Amino acid sequence: MLDELPARLPVDADRIYLTGLSLGGYGIWNIAIDHPERFAAIAPICGAGESDNACRLKSVPVWAFHGGSDSVVPLKDDQDMVDAVRACGGDVKFTVYPGVDHDAWTQTYANPALYQWFLQHRRSNARP
Repeated sequence: MLDELPARLPVDADRIYLTGLSLGGYGIWNIAIDHPERFAAIAPICGAGESDNACRLKSVPVWAFHGGSDSVVPLKDDQDMVDAVRACGGDVKFTVYPGVDHDAWTQTYANPALYQWFLQHRRSNARP
């Protein structure tokens, strides 16, 4: 899909953003780790990834979101990813919704600040 859609549609390759929730949040972390050069910014929601490879994301802006009372995906797993990217000098924001269980996406996707944040980033700006 990452290859096919830009070939078929008028896609600005410097403004490809990645977001997903729950299992998709895991996917976001891992796809971005595998292909950091492809994304302008990512916003994983209640996910986690391979913190051993987090330094691959040091040039990709990240805004992660998680419910503070998540009973499905432990908050610590997302926190570990955030901490690992920050330790490499990455640009990371982390929003934890106190008292929210697994549904951290409703508030996140209803927040216009997320979309404004995405639009502040271009792939060319996200590179060293």
